[in-house]
Amino acid sequence: MVPDIGRGSRTHGLLVYLYGPGRREEHTDAHLVGSWDGFAPDPGRDTGLDPDPKVTLARLTAALDLRVKQAGDRAPAKHVWHCSVRTAPGDRRLDDEEWNAVAQRIVHATGIAPAGDSDGCRWIAVRHAEDHIHIVATLVRGDLRNPRLNYDFNKAQAECRRIEKEMGLRRLNTGDGTAAKNPSSAEKFKAERTGRPETSRETLREAVRRAVSGAESEEEFFTRLREAGVRVKLRHAPSGDALGYNVALPGDRNRDGDPVWYPGSKLAPDLSLPKIRLRLTDGAAESTAPAVAADWTNWSPPARQRRNAVVIAEHSATLLERDEDGEAAAQLVGVGELLDAVAQTSPATTRTELAAAARAFERATRSHVRAERADTRALRSAARGIVKGGGALGRGEDGGTTAMLVSTLVLVTLAAARWHSARGHAQQAHASRQAAAHLRTAYRQAAATPMRVLHDQGRALPEVQRRTHEATLRAILPEEVVWAGGIETRTDALVATLAQAERAGHDSETLLRQAVDMRELDSADDAGDVLVWRLRRIAQLPAHPGDGARRPQAATRQATAPSSRTSERNATAAVPLGTAQDPNRRSPRR
Repeated sequence: MVPDIGRGSRTHGLLVYLYGPGRREEHTDAHLVGSWDGFAPDPGRDTGLDPDPKVTLARLTAALDLRVKQAGDRAPAKHVWHCSVRTAPGDRRLDDEEWNAVAQRIVHATGIAPAGDSDGCRWIAVRHAEDHIHIVATLVRGDLRNPRLNYDFNKAQAECRRIEKEMGLRRLNTGDGTAAKNPSSAEKFKAERTGRPETSRETLREAVRRAVSGAESEEEFFTRLREAGVRVKLRHAPSGDALGYNVALPGDRNRDGDPVWYPGSKLAPDLSLPKIRLRLTDGAAESTAPAVAADWTNWSPPARQRRNAVVIAEHSATLLERDEDGEAAAQLVGVGELLDAVAQTSPATTRTELAAAARAFERATRSHVRAERADTRALRSAARGIVKGGGALGRGEDGGTTAMLVSTLVLVTLAAARWHSARGHAQQAHASRQAAAHLRTAYRQAAATPMRVLHDQGRALPEVQRRTHEATLRAILPEEVVWAGGIETRTDALVATLAQAERAGHDSETLLRQAVDMRELDSADDAGDVLVWRLRRIAQLPAHPGDGARRPQAATRQATAPSSRTSERNATAAVPLGTAQDPNRRSPRR
C-alpha cells in the first residue's frame, strides 16, 4: 500500500478533478467512502437535495473550506492536504468500508484528525477506481489552529505497513527516508503529454549521476553535464564561490515559458553540490586498493579498462563482506559510479539492461549508515577509465571483457544485498537484487558468443586431454559447487580455459585453486561461468577466446606456480585482496 502526499491551495479545483472523468477517462463511479463526520455531501451519489452534481460539489467545497475562511490570514497559503493511497498490484479488492477504515487510520496517524479529537481537520476520502482512494483535508482545525504535520509522509508510510499486515495485503519494504523524491503526478502527466518516456526529474537524475561518475573535479562534472545537453545554472555566494546548482532539460518549460529548474539536492539527497564535492575529495585520497600487475596495453582501451575494473570490483566485494559499515557504505557509492560508467559506455546489445541495473542500484547507494571518508579512489578511477576509454564494440575482446566485468558485478551487487539485509535496509537490499537481475540478463547477452566459442573449443580437445582436465575439476572443486552450480554437465568452457592456460605455461591445478579461493561461489547462478572468467583474468588469457591478439606478458605466470620467495611476492602483488594469498580473506564456503 503506497501513500503519496501533496499540498495545494485550490480545494474546488482538486474536487473537480477527483469527481471528473480523469485525464484519460480512467475515473469511474466517483463517490465518498468516508468523511470527517460521516455526513459530508457526495457529488457522486447524493441526488436527494439537488440532482445537479455541480451544486453538490460547491456545497462540499464550502463545507471543507469553512474553517479556512474563518481563520482568514492565519490559514496556511497551501491549505489543501491531498494523500492518495493505493494498493499494490495483485492485492485483493477492498470494499468501501475497508477504504473508510484505511482513510480514518491515515488521518489519525498523520495528525490531520486524531481519533476522539472533535477539533480535528475536516477531511473526505474519494474513491473513483478499485485500487486507490484520495484523501482531501483542509489544514485548519476546529479551534482555528493549524495541525502539526511533522513527518506526515513517514507516519503515513508506517501506518500503511501496519494496515498491510492486518488486512492481509502485499507487504512492501519499509522506507527509511533516504530515497530520491518520486516524480509528482503533474510531472508524470506532463511527460505523457509531451511524449517523453520518463519525467524530467528522472532524466536529469540519471544525467547528473552519469556526469559525476569518475569525474576528477567539479569543473569536469559541470562540463560533462553541459556536454550531455543539460542546462546548468550555478548559485554563487557574494564571494563568487558556487553554493549549489540547478539543472533543466532543453525545451522543458512551465506555463510562463520559463525553464523548469531542479536543484541537485531535489533530484536525490546525495546529488547536492556539497555531497558531490565530498565525493570528489574522498576519491582523491591515496588508494589502498591492490595494484594491477598485468600488462594489458596490447588490447583496446575499452577492453583494458574493463579488465582493470574487474580486479577493483572483486576487491570491493571483499570489503562489503567485512563488518566495517562506514567503509562498506563508501564502497557502495563507488560501485554505483562504476555501474553508471559501464552503462553509458556499453555496447547496444547490453545497454538497456546495464542502464536498468545502474538505475536500480542507485537506491542501494544510500542509507543511514554514514559513509566514512574512506578510499574510493580505485573505484572512481576505474569508472573514469571506462568513461575515458570510450564505448566497447560488443564483439571480440571488448565484448569478452564486458562479459567478464558484468559477471563480477553480479557478485558485487549480491554482496551489497547481503550487507543491506543484515542491517535491515529492506528497500536497499531489494534494489541490489533488482540490479543483480538486470546484470544477469546483460551478462547472458554479452557472454553468448565467447562462451559458445569456448564450449566448441572444449569439445574439440583430444579425449585424453579433456578427461585429464575434467579430473582436475572434480578433484579441486567443492562437491556442492560441482553439483549445485551445474558444472557437472557443462565443463566444456572450463576445460578449454584450463587447456589454454597450460599452453600459456600455467599449472592448471594451481590456477584453478587460486580461482576457487578468490571468493565464494554460492551466490553465483552459474559457478562454471564465474570460474571461466576468473581463470582467464588470472592467467591473462584473452576474454574472447577467438581473439587473435598476442597474450600480454606479466607476472601472473609465476603467480600460478611460485618456486621461490620472490615469485611468491609477485603472486601476492598480482591478485586482489581476498584471494588465497590474503590472510584476511573470508572462507570461500560459509
